[in-house]
Amino acid sequence: MTTVTVTGTATRAPSVGTARTRVEGVEKVTGAARYAGEIPFTDLAHGWLALSTVARGRISALDTDAVLAMPGVLAVLDHRNALRLNTDFPSLLGMRPDPTCAVFQHDRVPHLGWPVALVVAETSEQAREAAESLVVHYEPEPHSTDFTAETPDAYALDGVMPALTEKGDIEAELAACAVVLDAEYTTPEEHHNPMEPHAATAVWDEGRLEVVDSNQGATWVGGDLAGLFSLDPAAVRVRSEHVGGGFGSKGVRAHQVAAAMAARVVGRPVRVVMTRRQMFTLAGHRSPTVQRIRLGADGEGRLRALEHRALSHTSTVYEFVEPSAGVARVMYDADAHRTENRVVRLDVPSPTFMRAPGEAPGSFALESALDELAVACGLDPIELRLRNDAERGPVSGLPFAGRRLADCFREGARRFGWADRDPRPGTRRDGRWLLGTGTAAASFQAGAAPSTATATAHPDGAFTVRIAAADIGTGARTALTLVAADALGVAPERVRVRIGDSAFGPAMIAGGSMGTRSWSWAVTIAAEELRERLALGADIPAEGITVRSDTTAAIGALAAAERHSFGAQFAEVAVDAGTGEVRVRRMLGIFAAGRIINPLTARNQFLGGMTWGISMALHEEALRDRASGGLVGADLAGYHVATHADVPRIEADWIEDPDPDDPVGIKGIGEIGIVGAAAAVANAVWHATGARHRDLPISPDRVLTAGAPDA
Repeated sequence: MTTVTVTGTATRAPSVGTARTRVEGVEKVTGAARYAGEIPFTDLAHGWLALSTVARGRISALDTDAVLAMPGVLAVLDHRNALRLNTDFPSLLGMRPDPTCAVFQHDRVPHLGWPVALVVAETSEQAREAAESLVVHYEPEPHSTDFTAETPDAYALDGVMPALTEKGDIEAELAACAVVLDAEYTTPEEHHNPMEPHAATAVWDEGRLEVVDSNQGATWVGGDLAGLFSLDPAAVRVRSEHVGGGFGSKGVRAHQVAAAMAARVVGRPVRVVMTRRQMFTLAGHRSPTVQRIRLGADGEGRLRALEHRALSHTSTVYEFVEPSAGVARVMYDADAHRTENRVVRLDVPSPTFMRAPGEAPGSFALESALDELAVACGLDPIELRLRNDAERGPVSGLPFAGRRLADCFREGARRFGWADRDPRPGTRRDGRWLLGTGTAAASFQAGAAPSTATATAHPDGAFTVRIAAADIGTGARTALTLVAADALGVAPERVRVRIGDSAFGPAMIAGGSMGTRSWSWAVTIAAEELRERLALGADIPAEGITVRSDTTAAIGALAAAERHSFGAQFAEVAVDAGTGEVRVRRMLGIFAAGRIINPLTARNQFLGGMTWGISMALHEEALRDRASGGLVGADLAGYHVATHADVPRIEADWIEDPDPDDPVGIKGIGEIGIVGAAAAVANAVWHATGARHRDLPISPDRVLTAGAPDA
């Protein structure tokens, strides 16, 4: 027996709040950290998905005999011989699983790139050659992928929030307002494109399924696989130790299910990896949006009417709504307030969550409209926002558990030099460049979901924390190490955090900016209880002392309030009036985002989101070919994102933002960095040129078409 000593936090400096490099950093930069597609398995076979070449129709025949005779081919799975799957079960997020992941269940083709078969072979090269040789016969049908505001088939849809909220008489208030704005804004289809492709390896052992995967939540994926294959959840284990980005796309997808099917058929481990082009079809995307905003203000610029209506597309097999109008339910109040999210079904792949779903496109429309209203009212854009800073939730009526939006604007304006700004557009020049500055507000929910964790004290003085968390590049593993160290009263070097394994018990996914907050809560409870036991002088046996936590009751007891991170975004752009080129010269984001665990990785998250905002504003646009129903340029050559040359000097900082009712104090920062960033850039382009851009991206042709002051 061994006794381990822990110290009180008063006797050592806290680890939380200090900048720490990633605990797994050395492994990642040296290649020792292995990702899902790199982990070796004995007797591994490889699967390659064959995707439909028509956008709508029925499979009439598959010529599999020739493919089965090709070198190394072990099996071909399709709707005629695949295992039957169950899709009638609730997912972790309270939603039913996307039927796209229930592969090979019927002969219908609902969109171009629908999985029609999986070829399994000894090597990846053999599987790919065989899959590309597979001849599939179709009975094509007329398809529709056109997304427009005039569609008559749109309908309101509840998603993660109710479709409609309303109070007051919008028309009456608008009629009484001194200033009215009525404008339409659009954003294009966008795609996640994490660096690491989606990859999964499945193994069956006496009725138990194990999957090594790249995902955003082992609990989520394990639970859905259990439901799909009608298994006891205890018979499914999912491991996902290192993940090279997710951004909402790495949930349950076709490749995991196909790998599990194939592994059962061939009796060997099977790995399926998506290609970059397949990710554009099978990994989800952000729907395009058309958003109409009507604002009415009195002579002092105070809102009396606010209407935000958003339309997005969904597939014919699964209803998913991009809740863009939701941002107005948090940001600004008015006597008459109406928001609505609508969808239209098209013959396209199912959209899904993508970094700041709803808030990213919704903030572009709302914050651009606020900028236009400020001009119409003759007010500074910041002053207009301060006059309309909500005191309670505009829809919920609940108090805010911290809303330091005004402080973010004041601090950001001071650091950005906003007071020196000439409000007149098109007046500043630097040679051939027109210069402008813009700003926008940002917000994102600060939620938490029940999670479990264990903390173990070992005889050698070390501690192990286990939780089914997912580090998708955010630095969560490091943050949890610091949280656990403080709760235990020891140095971080004595703590080892193990994550990414569904065997560790249920835990929240890395999504909705809720991961670190949810996991930290569970880790803190387990570590504090373990510390109390050790403080009583408990002897530690060879196997250690383990304490398990479950935050379900604690989260349920949290006082009702509007919990959000807030921020103020600032951008300076240069526009070439002759070529239409837009360059972002500098950006600044000031955020109120609760307790910051690790300033180093937190700043990385903010900067990453803001950089994505540049991409959203100026580059990203997925275009569909009307004839084929498919994307044009479904790769990183045709789909443009911001690269090093596009990224200017970006600064991100934060202000104190405590929540006295929250024992953890974390609000989440993974998504708020992108919110408002595109609007700040767009507002800066207006200030530079005098031309308002209501459609993203702001490409050179659109700048030239909109016009600008003479060079």
